[in-house]
Amino acid sequence: MDLELMKACHFRRKGMSPMACGIKRLLDVAGSLAGMILTSPLFLIICLFIKREDGGPVIFRQERIGYGGKPFTLYKFRSMSVTSEADGIPALCQKNDKRLTRTGRFLREHHLDELPQFWNVFKGEMSFVGPRPERKFFAERIKSINPDYELLYQLRPGLFSPATLYNGYTDTMEKMLERLRMDLEYLRNRSLWLDFKIIFLTVSSIISGKKF
Repeated sequence: MDLELMKACHFRRKGMSPMACGIKRLLDVAGSLAGMILTSPLFLIICLFIKREDGGPVIFRQERIGYGGKPFTLYKFRSMSVTSEADGIPALCQKNDKRLTRTGRFLREHHLDELPQFWNVFKGEMSFVGPRPERKFFAERIKSINPDYELLYQLRPGLFSPATLYNGYTDTMEKMLERLRMDLEYLRNRSLWLDFKIIFLTVSSIISGKKF
C-alpha cells in the first residue's frame, strides 16, 4: 500500500461512522432549508442595498473545488466591485481591500455575504461544517507545498469551519497552510458533537460582532 493510500485510510478510520454521516447530511438539508426560509427577508434587504450601490449583479458566482476534487459553483452576495480581478489574475481579499464596496465591506465583516451558500448546502455541494472550498489556482499552490491538501477532498466543503473560526480569512500563504493544518485536524477528529460546537461558536461570534 503506498503512502498516500495509507494516509487516506488512516483519516477515514478516525472519521464519522456511515450513520453519523447520514445524520449530518439530513441535518444539512433541514438546516439549509430552514435557513433560506428564515433569512429570506434579510436576503431581500441585502439585494436592495447591493443593487442600489452600483447597479451590478447581486449574486457572485465562482468555481471552487469540492468533494472528490470536483469543481462546483459557489454562491455569495457580491461584496466587490464588478471590475475586481478584471485582469483575470486570482487575488486574495486583503484587510481594507479597496475592491470592496461599502455594502460589501459590511457584509464581509459580518459574514453575511456567505448566506447564499445555504443553497450549496441544500444541493449537497457543501455541508454546514467542513473545510472552506478553494479556487483551483490556490488549491494547486497549496498542494505544491503540502500534498496532504488532497485528503480534504474526502469531505464536503463547509459553510463553517474551525479554521475560519480560529484563523480568520486567509490572505497569505502562511495562513493558508495554517488553515490546512487545522482542516486536517478536523478531518481526523470530526464528529457530530464537534460540528455542533463549531456552529454554536461561529454563530455566537458573528452575533457578538467578533471580527474573524
